[in-house]
Amino acid sequence: MDKIDGATITATFATRRDADLVIERLVQEERIERTNIFDAALGDENSAGFRASGADVESGHAGVKAGGSPALADGITISVDMMDTAKLPTVRAVFEEMGGGT
Repeated sequence: MDKIDGATITATFATRRDADLVIERLVQEERIERTNIFDAALGDENSAGFRASGADVESGHAGVKAGGSPALADGITISVDMMDTAKLPTVRAVFEEMGGGT
């Protein structure tokens, strides 16, 4: 699920939406400083993840043809520098709940 390197915990998410929700939850609910959270696309091809979701999926709204095929490649990695290692189990639980893996 996650990789711990010193005081940093890292997980990879299938979609940009999942990664963004993890960041939002860690900042707003768990009170982890945003400056201690880092996100990055694993590959050079895109930053949307490897599974379509959210804005990547065309819904067929009026005037918009459904059936787009977003360019998807690698996952989105979230790393958290743990200044307070007591919160490590909490961060790990958020990662797991939101589908984080390696």
